[in-house]
Amino acid sequence: MAKPGERKLQILQTLAEMLEAPTAEKITTAALAARLEVSEAALYRHFASKAQMYEGLIEFIESTLFGFINKLAGEGGRGLDQAQAILRLLLGFAEKNRGMTRMLTGEVLLHEKERLQQRMNQLLDRIEASLKQAIRIAVTQGDVPPGSESAAASLMLAYAQGRWQQFVKSGFRRLPTEHWDTHWAMLARAVSTPGKPGLSP
Repeated sequence: MAKPGERKLQILQTLAEMLEAPTAEKITTAALAARLEVSEAALYRHFASKAQMYEGLIEFIESTLFGFINKLAGEGGRGLDQAQAILRLLLGFAEKNRGMTRMLTGEVLLHEKERLQQRMNQLLDRIEASLKQAIRIAVTQGDVPPGSESAAASLMLAYAQGRWQQFVKSGFRRLPTEHWDTHWAMLARAVSTPGKPGLSP
């Protein structure tokens, strides 16, 4: 018999797998219980509600992404290199976690509790703040013009969100990392100080 912690993880993994189906169909606890071959009551022994299950997935996304972002920030180096690594992380994570990408785009949360979308918005705000911090470093290094930190971070997050949307809307056929090297070169040129070549991919 699975231990409580293992069962909770199994429930979240199964929910994430169900989210990978490229469909707008709402997932019910009945369908989730059927996939796990348990009763709905068994699900509620581990989670008080379906919303709490989604919160568990958001926590997984948050801990995974910021585990890397915080490590990156601690290593120092060039600010644009940090921004590049964060963006590449956002695209790579989506490519490996299709169900989570549908959460990042907000598609799955449309008909769920409003607090879930608010929680996801907070996560996206944190990502943008991390990009902004990397750009601030790039400003001090002369690679990005002063005063453009917010605009540059917003542009980069919008790029990642656009790639997530294309991935989901294409039924997961258009990979987020497609054309990455070319796209990054364009982004680096767009935010770099005039006369600076930006960074190579």
